[in-house]
Amino acid sequence: MKEFIQTLKNIWSLKELRDKILFTLGIILVYRFASYISLPAINLAEVGDLLEHYKNQGGNKQGAGLLGLLSSFTGGAFSHASVMALGIMPYISASIIVQLMGMAIPYLQKLQKDGESGRNTLNQITRWLTIGVCLVQAPSYLTSITQLFLPYAQFQSAYYVEPNSIMFWLPSIVILVAGSVFAMWLGEKITDKGIGNGISILIMVGILSRLPEAFVQEIAVQNGKGGMGSIMILIEVLFWMLVVLLAVILSVAVRKIPIQYVSRAQARGGVNRNLMQGARQWIPLKVNAAGVMPIIFAQALMFVPGLLTKFDESNTFLAGFKNVFSWQYNVLFALLIIIFSFFYTAITIPVNQMADDLKRNGGLVPKVRPGKETADYLDDILSKITLPGAIFLSIFAVLPAIVHGSFVQTDAFALFFGGTSLLIMVGVILDTVQQINTYLLNHHYDGLMQSKLSRTTGY
Repeated sequence: MKEFIQTLKNIWSLKELRDKILFTLGIILVYRFASYISLPAINLAEVGDLLEHYKNQGGNKQGAGLLGLLSSFTGGAFSHASVMALGIMPYISASIIVQLMGMAIPYLQKLQKDGESGRNTLNQITRWLTIGVCLVQAPSYLTSITQLFLPYAQFQSAYYVEPNSIMFWLPSIVILVAGSVFAMWLGEKITDKGIGNGISILIMVGILSRLPEAFVQEIAVQNGKGGMGSIMILIEVLFWMLVVLLAVILSVAVRKIPIQYVSRAQARGGVNRNLMQGARQWIPLKVNAAGVMPIIFAQALMFVPGLLTKFDESNTFLAGFKNVFSWQYNVLFALLIIIFSFFYTAITIPVNQMADDLKRNGGLVPKVRPGKETADYLDDILSKITLPGAIFLSIFAVLPAIVHGSFVQTDAFALFFGGTSLLIMVGVILDTVQQINTYLLNHHYDGLMQSKLSRTTGY
């Protein structure tokens, strides 16, 4: 505890780091405030009643899929008809599209290799594509909050303007697009002037904002069941901490591939080709190199089985795919995650390029020839570690369904026991802590260099 307190003092004593943290907190405050501003044509109080009515009708089971994910990413703004309802997700979607298109379009491949100028151009393309995604998602979102609730005559007062008129649609679309672009701008400001990872931090804040409410609901339900409620809450918290620990292990687990470097001067002399240790002595291959992307892709596809129920509503097996806590949904969900883990890892980890870079820089894997054999070796190792990583990831994704009902009573709190929300929270927090630690170490290193310079020069 003393070391932790000392670390906080060190952070606060560094003006530049302190300013970055305060700036980040200020941007987060603005983002959370904007998420509570409803669309001008929507009565926010009535929308809350609409959503509660829909939840009581059983709509929350299907909504806990991709729609639930979008709602958690926006901190509930998606569910409350906020001006920030689309949040940062259009930017995430645009980034994924650009990344996938980069595998097939030579122009984008060239930009990825052009250094800083290429990255700036890719960022500009992503921004414009974000607006295009918003123009598609905004009408879909407005359709969901109008057509879904219009049949309930008692809730017609939720709209200040006729929901089928141009006076409702045009301003609402413009505001939703502007809200998403504003969220993207806030994220970039955190990246530029804050502690970095701005987009990820905004997503994490949106997810964390729903945790207190979910926990309070779980306490209320457990206490209502009798004297064992407090004990069950304690057990749930301890189990949740264990799940978080396992999520941290999954996020940081790597397979280290040893690397040795040949001294070019000795190699040219031809007398002694001794191997010398370079600055990097190993290549870290992550066990879960795909991150949370397989879960996101799988959740997007899980709407398809649910749509099949419209052709045969009496089929109880197909009806199970509409409930994210059913065994049918989660078995297929886990299989899709394993498949997408291998797919996404294959397209994002360039083993051939890694082998070429090693060969160009005089590096080699012991007992493996440079070039193609090194690429094949790295690919083989990556395939072997991806399988357990994918299985572990799929278990995390379906864990909310496992604990729901028999262990955790509420839907909202069960979703924090795994899946995308937990992995994103853990990953972003680990990255943020690492950046702060790196900044502290760099500052300490500069201080040591300056003291040593003053002792040797007398200045």
